[in-house]
Amino acid sequence: MRALASFFRTPRTGMASFRAGLAVLVSLSAAVTLPSDAQAASAPTAAGSFTPAQRAEIVSIVREALKSDPSILADAVASLQAHAAEQKATSALDVVRHNPTLFGKSSTDVVVGNPHGTLEIVEFYDPRCPYCRKVLEDLTTLSASEPDLRLVEKVIPILGANSTLDAQAIMAAGKQNAYLAFQKALMSDSGAPGMERIRRIAASTGLDTAKLEHDMTSSETTTALARNLALARSIGLDGTPTFIIGTREIIPGAVSLDELKAAVSRLKMASHP
Repeated sequence: MRALASFFRTPRTGMASFRAGLAVLVSLSAAVTLPSDAQAASAPTAAGSFTPAQRAEIVSIVREALKSDPSILADAVASLQAHAAEQKATSALDVVRHNPTLFGKSSTDVVVGNPHGTLEIVEFYDPRCPYCRKVLEDLTTLSASEPDLRLVEKVIPILGANSTLDAQAIMAAGKQNAYLAFQKALMSDSGAPGMERIRRIAASTGLDTAKLEHDMTSSETTTALARNLALARSIGLDGTPTFIIGTREIIPGAVSLDELKAAVSRLKMASHP
Protein backbone atom coordinates (compact mmCIF):
# COMPACT_ATOMS: atom_id res chain seq x y z
CA MET A 1 0.00 0.00 0.00
CA ARG A 2 2.86 2.39 0.79
CA ALA A 3 4.37 1.64 -2.62
CA LEU A 4 1.09 2.51 -4.33
CA ALA A 5 0.73 5.72 -2.35
CA SER A 6 4.26 6.82 -3.22
CA PHE A 7 3.66 5.99 -6.87
CA PHE A 8 0.83 8.54 -7.02
CA ARG A 9 2.61 11.21 -5.00
CA THR A 10 3.00 14.56 -6.76
CA PRO A 11 6.39 14.65 -8.53
CA ARG A 12 8.78 17.45 -7.73
CA THR A 13 9.09 18.32 -11.39
CA GLY A 14 5.70 20.06 -11.29
CA MET A 15 1.99 19.47 -11.60
CA ALA A 16 1.73 18.83 -15.36
CA SER A 17 2.67 15.16 -15.27
CA PHE A 18 0.64 14.65 -12.09
CA ARG A 19 -2.47 16.08 -13.78
CA ALA A 20 -1.90 13.84 -16.80
CA GLY A 21 -1.56 10.80 -14.56
CA LEU A 22 -4.70 11.69 -12.64
CA ALA A 23 -6.58 12.15 -15.89
CA VAL A 24 -5.73 8.56 -16.74
CA LEU A 25 -6.77 7.43 -13.27
CA VAL A 26 -10.13 9.15 -13.65
CA SER A 27 -10.62 7.13 -16.81
CA LEU A 28 -9.60 3.94 -15.06
CA SER A 29 -11.80 4.52 -12.03
CA ALA A 30 -14.78 5.17 -14.29
CA ALA A 31 -14.16 2.19 -16.55
CA VAL A 32 -13.10 -0.54 -14.14
CA THR A 33 -15.99 -2.31 -12.42
CA LEU A 34 -15.85 -3.12 -8.75
CA PRO A 35 -14.89 -6.77 -8.06
CA SER A 36 -17.40 -9.23 -6.70
CA ASP A 37 -17.07 -10.69 -3.18
CA ALA A 38 -15.63 -13.86 -4.67
CA GLN A 39 -13.03 -11.87 -6.59
CA ALA A 40 -12.18 -9.82 -3.52
CA ALA A 41 -11.51 -12.97 -1.56
CA SER A 42 -9.37 -14.54 -4.26
CA ALA A 43 -5.61 -14.31 -4.70
CA PRO A 44 -4.05 -11.17 -6.25
CA THR A 45 -5.30 -10.49 -9.78
CA ALA A 46 -3.35 -10.98 -12.99
CA ALA A 47 -0.41 -8.75 -13.82
CA GLY A 48 -1.44 -5.30 -14.94
CA SER A 49 -4.70 -5.19 -12.93
CA PHE A 50 -5.49 -3.90 -9.43
CA THR A 51 -6.36 -5.64 -6.20
CA PRO A 52 -9.56 -4.48 -4.43
CA ALA A 53 -7.47 -2.54 -1.89
CA GLN A 54 -5.49 -0.81 -4.63
CA ARG A 55 -8.70 -0.05 -6.52
CA ALA A 56 -10.17 1.58 -3.42
CA GLU A 57 -7.04 3.67 -2.90
CA ILE A 58 -7.07 4.85 -6.53
CA VAL A 59 -10.70 5.92 -6.22
CA SER A 60 -9.89 7.78 -3.00
CA ILE A 61 -6.92 9.57 -4.59
CA VAL A 62 -8.98 10.56 -7.64
CA ARG A 63 -11.85 11.85 -5.51
CA GLU A 64 -9.54 14.03 -3.44
CA ALA A 65 -7.81 15.33 -6.56
CA LEU A 66 -11.12 16.21 -8.20
CA LYS A 67 -12.17 18.15 -5.12
CA SER A 68 -9.07 20.29 -5.33
CA ASP A 69 -9.00 20.60 -9.14
CA PRO A 70 -12.22 19.61 -11.00
CA SER A 71 -10.63 20.46 -14.36
CA ILE A 72 -8.81 17.12 -14.17
CA LEU A 73 -12.06 15.46 -15.20
CA ALA A 74 -12.27 17.65 -18.30
CA ASP A 75 -8.69 16.66 -19.14
CA ALA A 76 -9.60 12.98 -18.82
CA VAL A 77 -12.65 13.34 -21.07
CA ALA A 78 -10.64 15.27 -23.66
CA SER A 79 -7.94 12.59 -23.58
CA LEU A 80 -10.48 9.82 -24.12
CA GLN A 81 -12.17 11.72 -26.94
CA ALA A 82 -8.85 12.40 -28.67
CA HIS A 83 -7.89 8.75 -28.39
CA ALA A 84 -11.26 7.63 -29.77
CA ALA A 85 -10.99 10.08 -32.69
CA GLU A 86 -7.49 8.83 -33.49
CA GLN A 87 -8.66 5.22 -33.49
CA LYS A 88 -11.64 6.09 -35.68
CA ALA A 89 -9.46 7.91 -38.22
CA THR A 90 -7.00 5.01 -38.35
CA SER A 91 -9.80 2.53 -38.95
CA ALA A 92 -11.38 4.73 -41.63
CA LEU A 93 -8.09 5.17 -43.49
CA ASP A 94 -7.61 1.40 -43.49
CA VAL A 95 -10.95 1.10 -45.28
CA VAL A 96 -9.83 3.71 -47.84
CA ARG A 97 -6.51 1.96 -48.47
CA HIS A 98 -8.21 -1.38 -49.08
CA ASN A 99 -10.84 0.06 -51.46
CA PRO A 100 -9.10 2.58 -53.74
CA THR A 101 -11.38 1.88 -56.72
CA LEU A 102 -14.48 2.69 -54.66
CA PHE A 103 -13.19 5.94 -53.18
CA GLY A 104 -10.87 7.84 -55.50
CA LYS A 105 -11.21 5.80 -58.68
CA SER A 106 -14.98 5.46 -58.99
CA SER A 107 -16.38 6.06 -62.47
CA THR A 108 -19.63 7.59 -61.19
CA ASP A 109 -18.12 10.60 -59.39
CA VAL A 110 -16.94 13.88 -60.85
CA VAL A 111 -13.28 14.89 -60.74
CA VAL A 112 -12.32 18.54 -60.26
CA GLY A 113 -8.85 19.54 -61.38
CA ASN A 114 -6.45 17.11 -63.01
CA PRO A 115 -8.10 13.73 -63.74
CA HIS A 116 -4.63 12.18 -63.85
CA GLY A 117 -3.21 14.05 -60.85
CA THR A 118 -1.15 12.16 -58.29
CA LEU A 119 -2.38 14.21 -55.33
CA GLU A 120 -5.85 12.95 -54.51
CA ILE A 121 -8.54 14.34 -52.23
CA VAL A 122 -11.99 12.81 -51.87
CA GLU A 123 -14.82 15.01 -50.59
CA PHE A 124 -18.13 13.71 -49.27
CA TYR A 125 -20.73 16.48 -49.48
CA ASP A 126 -24.47 17.07 -49.20
CA PRO A 127 -25.84 19.70 -51.63
CA ARG A 128 -28.12 21.11 -48.90
CA CYS A 129 -25.29 21.39 -46.36
CA PRO A 130 -24.45 25.08 -45.71
CA TYR A 131 -20.82 24.25 -44.92
CA CYS A 132 -20.49 22.35 -48.20
CA ARG A 133 -21.88 25.37 -50.02
CA LYS A 134 -19.45 27.65 -48.26
CA VAL A 135 -16.40 25.59 -49.21
CA LEU A 136 -17.44 25.12 -52.86
CA GLU A 137 -15.58 28.16 -54.23
CA ASP A 138 -12.52 27.33 -52.13
CA LEU A 139 -12.33 23.91 -53.78
CA THR A 140 -12.39 25.53 -57.22
CA THR A 141 -9.59 27.87 -56.16
CA LEU A 142 -7.62 25.01 -54.64
CA SER A 143 -7.80 22.83 -57.74
CA ALA A 144 -6.77 25.77 -59.94
CA SER A 145 -3.74 26.50 -57.75
CA GLU A 146 -2.42 22.93 -57.68
CA PRO A 147 -2.03 21.39 -61.16
CA ASP A 148 -1.34 17.92 -59.79
CA LEU A 149 -4.49 17.79 -57.64
CA ARG A 150 -7.25 15.29 -58.36
CA LEU A 151 -10.33 16.26 -56.34
CA VAL A 152 -13.06 13.60 -56.33
CA GLU A 153 -16.51 14.77 -55.23
CA LYS A 154 -18.94 12.23 -53.76
CA VAL A 155 -22.45 13.54 -53.24
CA ILE A 156 -24.42 11.96 -50.38
CA PRO A 157 -27.98 12.95 -49.42
CA ILE A 158 -28.07 12.85 -45.62
CA LEU A 159 -30.23 15.87 -44.80
CA GLY A 160 -33.65 14.62 -45.85
CA ALA A 161 -35.88 14.42 -48.90
CA ASN A 162 -34.73 17.71 -50.44
CA SER A 163 -31.11 16.57 -50.19
CA THR A 164 -32.07 13.42 -52.05
CA LEU A 165 -33.76 15.42 -54.83
CA ASP A 166 -30.76 17.73 -55.21
CA ALA A 167 -28.28 14.84 -55.17
CA GLN A 168 -30.29 12.96 -57.79
CA ALA A 169 -30.42 16.09 -59.96
CA ILE A 170 -26.65 16.66 -59.71
CA MET A 171 -25.93 13.06 -60.67
CA ALA A 172 -28.42 13.29 -63.54
CA ALA A 173 -26.81 16.51 -64.78
CA GLY A 174 -23.61 14.55 -65.13
CA LYS A 175 -25.33 12.51 -67.82
CA GLN A 176 -25.43 15.71 -69.86
CA ASN A 177 -21.80 16.60 -69.06
CA ALA A 178 -23.00 19.41 -66.81
CA TYR A 179 -22.31 18.06 -63.31
CA LEU A 180 -20.15 20.95 -62.13
CA ALA A 181 -22.10 23.73 -63.84
CA PHE A 182 -25.40 22.47 -62.48
CA GLN A 183 -23.92 21.72 -59.05
CA LYS A 184 -22.60 25.27 -58.70
CA ALA A 185 -25.88 26.83 -59.87
CA LEU A 186 -27.96 24.60 -57.59
CA MET A 187 -25.80 25.03 -54.49
CA SER A 188 -25.60 28.81 -55.01
CA ASP A 189 -29.36 29.19 -55.37
CA SER A 190 -31.36 30.31 -52.34
CA GLY A 191 -34.81 29.43 -53.67
CA ALA A 192 -37.21 27.06 -51.94
CA PRO A 193 -36.14 23.44 -52.50
CA GLY A 194 -38.15 21.16 -54.74
CA MET A 195 -38.64 20.03 -58.33
CA GLU A 196 -39.73 23.46 -59.59
CA ARG A 197 -36.44 24.91 -58.45
CA ILE A 198 -34.51 22.04 -60.05
CA ARG A 199 -36.36 22.52 -63.36
CA ARG A 200 -35.71 26.26 -63.29
CA ILE A 201 -31.98 25.84 -62.66
CA ALA A 202 -31.70 23.05 -65.20
CA ALA A 203 -33.26 25.26 -67.86
CA SER A 204 -31.02 28.19 -66.96
CA THR A 205 -27.92 26.01 -67.40
CA GLY A 206 -29.08 24.74 -70.79
CA LEU A 207 -30.06 21.22 -69.76
CA ASP A 208 -32.76 19.02 -71.20
CA THR A 209 -35.14 19.08 -68.23
CA ALA A 210 -37.16 16.08 -69.37
CA LYS A 211 -34.02 13.96 -69.64
CA LEU A 212 -32.80 15.27 -66.31
CA GLU A 213 -36.00 14.20 -64.55
CA HIS A 214 -35.83 10.78 -66.18
CA ASP A 215 -32.19 10.26 -65.20
CA MET A 216 -32.82 11.42 -61.63
CA THR A 217 -34.77 8.24 -60.89
CA SER A 218 -32.75 5.86 -63.07
CA SER A 219 -31.28 2.71 -61.51
CA GLU A 220 -27.79 4.00 -62.28
CA THR A 221 -28.34 7.18 -60.26
CA THR A 222 -29.99 5.28 -57.41
CA THR A 223 -27.15 2.74 -57.30
CA ALA A 224 -24.42 5.41 -57.39
CA LEU A 225 -25.95 7.36 -54.50
CA ALA A 226 -26.51 4.19 -52.48
CA ARG A 227 -22.87 3.24 -53.02
CA ASN A 228 -21.67 6.65 -51.86
CA LEU A 229 -23.81 6.41 -48.73
CA ALA A 230 -22.47 2.92 -48.01
CA LEU A 231 -18.90 4.20 -48.37
CA ALA A 232 -19.68 7.08 -46.02
CA ARG A 233 -20.97 4.62 -43.43
CA SER A 234 -17.94 2.39 -43.90
CA ILE A 235 -15.64 5.15 -42.66
CA GLY A 236 -17.97 6.24 -39.87
CA LEU A 237 -18.69 9.60 -41.48
CA ASP A 238 -20.39 11.94 -38.98
CA GLY A 239 -21.29 14.85 -41.24
CA THR A 240 -20.43 16.89 -44.29
CA PRO A 241 -18.19 18.03 -45.70
CA THR A 242 -15.60 15.35 -44.98
CA PHE A 243 -12.27 15.31 -46.80
CA ILE A 244 -10.04 12.27 -47.27
CA ILE A 245 -6.51 13.51 -47.98
CA GLY A 246 -4.82 10.75 -49.98
CA THR A 247 -4.67 7.81 -47.62
CA ARG A 248 -3.01 9.76 -44.84
CA GLU A 249 -5.61 11.86 -43.05
CA ILE A 250 -9.30 12.66 -42.78
CA ILE A 251 -10.58 16.19 -42.16
CA PRO A 252 -14.19 16.36 -40.97
CA GLY A 253 -16.23 19.53 -41.17
CA ALA A 254 -15.82 22.88 -42.86
CA VAL A 255 -12.24 24.06 -43.30
CA SER A 256 -10.69 27.20 -44.68
CA LEU A 257 -8.83 27.48 -47.96
CA ASP A 258 -5.56 27.88 -46.06
CA GLU A 259 -6.23 24.66 -44.14
CA LEU A 260 -6.95 22.82 -47.38
CA LYS A 261 -3.73 24.18 -48.93
CA ALA A 262 -1.80 23.03 -45.87
CA ALA A 263 -3.32 19.55 -46.21
CA VAL A 264 -2.30 19.42 -49.87
CA SER A 265 1.23 20.49 -48.92
CA ARG A 266 1.44 17.65 -46.37
CA LEU A 267 0.18 15.21 -48.98
CA LYS A 268 2.69 16.49 -51.50
CA MET A 269 5.57 16.10 -49.06
CA ALA A 270 4.47 12.55 -48.24
CA SER A 271 3.96 11.61 -51.89
CA HIS A 272 7.09 13.31 -53.26
CA PRO A 273 9.67 13.38 -50.42
